[in-house]
Amino acid sequence: MAAPVMTRSALIGWVVLAAAIGGVWAIQELAVPWTDPYYTDIVVRVGMNLLAVMGLALVLGFTGQFSLGHAGFMAVGAYTAGALNMYLHWHPVACLVAGGLSAAIAGVIVGLPSLRLVGDYLAVVTLGFNGIIIVLIQNAEWLGGAKGMIGLPTFTNFGWTFTFVLLGGMALRNLIASGQGRVFQAVRDNEIATRSLGIDTTRVKVTAFVIGAFWAGIAGGLVAFHRGSIFPTQFQYDRSIELVAMVVLGGTGSLSGPLIASSVLTALPEVLRPIAQYRMVIYALLLIGMMILRPTGLLGARELTDVLRFKKKSAA
Repeated sequence: MAAPVMTRSALIGWVVLAAAIGGVWAIQELAVPWTDPYYTDIVVRVGMNLLAVMGLALVLGFTGQFSLGHAGFMAVGAYTAGALNMYLHWHPVACLVAGGLSAAIAGVIVGLPSLRLVGDYLAVVTLGFNGIIIVLIQNAEWLGGAKGMIGLPTFTNFGWTFTFVLLGGMALRNLIASGQGRVFQAVRDNEIATRSLGIDTTRVKVTAFVIGAFWAGIAGGLVAFHRGSIFPTQFQYDRSIELVAMVVLGGTGSLSGPLIASSVLTALPEVLRPIAQYRMVIYALLLIGMMILRPTGLLGARELTDVLRFKKKSAA
């Protein structure tokens, strides 16, 4: 049988991805050393949140599964990466990939029994999973316990963070545009009708859960190597709620919308730091106003490219 031939559009996509990654590393080598570390740190934290939100956007936005345990997958990835580096001296990149895979395995373990549930029941189960992970870590002395894991390398930088962001964005974009992506959306829109077509909806939901957990694990590994230490309190349930807010505000059914919302909500507290005593009030008011004015989220079910294309046609 003849080997599959790469289409022209696929080849262009790979070239664009390679050029984008090259641009990221050019910025890392040429611009980052001359930039204020404070601003670089904000941008890197935005990138780590982008990775975590990508996975949750697939689970919540495109498959319709309300998960409140996404920070738990980040914790699995972070502590797996940290332990492999500390005890086995693996290279941080290998640790990041292993952290993503361990989070994906955790996604299978949690997803198989819980994804037969829907709505509030699923939210409660995933919230419980998040709590179990934190308790296990706090009682594992070899992981630092409640004091956290200290002494890890500070490997996470602009280059590695946005390399993984680009890889994750390209992978999820292609997945959503594929036939499997349409199956995810069919489960979200009408699970009973999808099941009547002979599609195993539980398998579909577990697949989305595992993919989302993988990218959350990568994000957790980047957190571990960001400042050389990790603590259980970084991955508690309030972190999961924050990630859900980013997806909902960006628009369920959109990939670029949650990414924009994630960037804004990560940077906003720092922008409001000069008025620190009022920043949480302003932050909350902006969230409330956004949900009143745009209840479907920033982009709703559209992508940023659709909005820009529509504006271009309107202008013409």
